[in-house]
Amino acid sequence: MMDRHGDGSAGDANYGAIGNGYINYRQPDPHIAAFILKALGDTKSVLNVGAGAGSYEPTDRDVTAVEPSASMRAQRPAHLPRAVDAAAERLPFADKSFDASMATFTVHQWNDLAAGLTEMRRVTRGPVLVLSCDPTKLERSWLQAYAPEMIAVEARRYPPLAAFEAAWGGTVEVIPVPIPLGCVDGFSEAYYGRPERLLEPGARLANSAWSFVDQSVADRFVAQLTRDLAEGKWGERYGSLRSQPYFEGSLQLLVSRP
Repeated sequence: MMDRHGDGSAGDANYGAIGNGYINYRQPDPHIAAFILKALGDTKSVLNVGAGAGSYEPTDRDVTAVEPSASMRAQRPAHLPRAVDAAAERLPFADKSFDASMATFTVHQWNDLAAGLTEMRRVTRGPVLVLSCDPTKLERSWLQAYAPEMIAVEARRYPPLAAFEAAWGGTVEVIPVPIPLGCVDGFSEAYYGRPERLLEPGARLANSAWSFVDQSVADRFVAQLTRDLAEGKWGERYGSLRSQPYFEGSLQLLVSRP
């Protein structure tokens, strides 16, 4: 049996400790959601693995959600289905139970990526979708200059894109997803043009990578960014990002079709 944290979290992050205010900062962004809906096509039944508080779950079809963390299950809005307490590596469903399956911002937290991806493919008749980040492109963010330790953690946690093809076999389509300036899903790159937001403790807490670095890293980050914003140094280097409509960062949608 895989190890779990106190609230049932089955991955490397303890959402019992960091997930209580998650939904305040991590909402599904319509621009990103459009990529997912397009890839889902006309499928009717969808499995959402590592579903968390329900971001990006389509509301126009039959969705089954799986989420091992009790604190995350408790944050799911009332209009979404209750999530099944289970983990990706051992899905409690028969072969080919769903038209499609999806996983968003979760595979980097799984104990066994290959097992989870294989399970998703096993229970799915049609497309399998994963929204993740390319670890080789994380350094494109200005955060690399301010919190390289956090970026290094992210780069270690996000699986290389080749791992998906190795687990699924066949052809895996990799679709870059540009990040909009006003992105309401507050992963770190979402604030590429709004650096002030990352001065909020809740915004950092909603990005699990910050829980893997020493508090001194966050303290230094806040002090340096606060100073550079006040003195105009951030603006000199990155000010054009404040009006850049999209950022070509690390966000990728990976699609496996049978």
